[in-house]
Amino acid sequence: MNNLSIKYLSKSDDAKWDAYVLANNASFYHNSKWRDLIAEVFGHKAYYLYVVDAENQIKGILPLIRMKSLLFGDYLVSVPFFNYGGVVADSPEIAELLYQEARQLKNKLGCKHVELRAKAVQKCDLPVREDKVTMILDLPQESDELWKAIGAKRRAQVKRPIREGVTFELGGAELVDEFYEVFSINMRDLGTPVYAKNLFQTILKYFPEQAKIGIVRLENEPVAAAFLLDNQGCVEIPWASTLRKVNKIGVNMFLYWNVLKSCIELGATQFDFGRSSKDSGTLKFKKQWGAEEVPLYWYYILEENQEVPVLNHSNPKYEMVINVWKKLPVAITNIVGPHIVKGLP
Repeated sequence: MNNLSIKYLSKSDDAKWDAYVLANNASFYHNSKWRDLIAEVFGHKAYYLYVVDAENQIKGILPLIRMKSLLFGDYLVSVPFFNYGGVVADSPEIAELLYQEARQLKNKLGCKHVELRAKAVQKCDLPVREDKVTMILDLPQESDELWKAIGAKRRAQVKRPIREGVTFELGGAELVDEFYEVFSINMRDLGTPVYAKNLFQTILKYFPEQAKIGIVRLENEPVAAAFLLDNQGCVEIPWASTLRKVNKIGVNMFLYWNVLKSCIELGATQFDFGRSSKDSGTLKFKKQWGAEEVPLYWYYILEENQEVPVLNHSNPKYEMVINVWKKLPVAITNIVGPHIVKGLP
């Protein structure tokens, strides 16, 4: 352990960092490009920690983003806005060095806490939240196999909107305006501040091969949309939205079937439906496609006797704000929302 040292990542070592990410099956969001992307879109400062040995070989990494706002406080997250992050290390001892450095950084900056979004159990003594899961579906080689597997009821639900004349298109940056039109309306209806369109445009700029958009149209109007990210054959759907006015004809089922079918045709082997709260309605929706629960572990570096923070819809103190937000015009929420949501992890 005496031969190990901790460094803060500079651009000159990005390639070495990313090689470690790939070699150790870290998440897509450990890639160093997210540091620059988040800084460009949100203006947040990054602290990417890594451990090297005497030969200057990387033995562990921890990407951290500082979230600082008047509304929600000052804290470090690995990584915000997405499901995965946290420490990736060759051993628990190396991981502990990174935890210790993160604590020291928190204290130095005056942050309230550190949140580490791991997708596996970590050998550490940190407090942990286990109320979230993601849903993973192993994809067959042919879409016909999945079509049979989902059963007659789901097939009928997929076919229902087809009789109404819906169409599906998979593409890239050329579809971002239609995606955002649907997404921003849906976020307003949910009472959630919306990201700026620039986030999605910038992701498509940084990851043109990995990022795709799916659009469902009814009478040439976009009514459902999905944003997809492909990480080495596992496609994640971080954002999907459907307009409420078409829910009665089951457009959501049509959207997801076509997204899954497209992923299979592109050679993907897994589909990540994204995180859900346990026993939620969204979890039940994802299960019907055959997806399996995979627990998520969010660890926290806190001060003694400090409670684990809850910065989401489940916090009762946000209920009144959410109800007011749902009644605002979309034109207003699209202006105000990005300024609020940049402080929410």
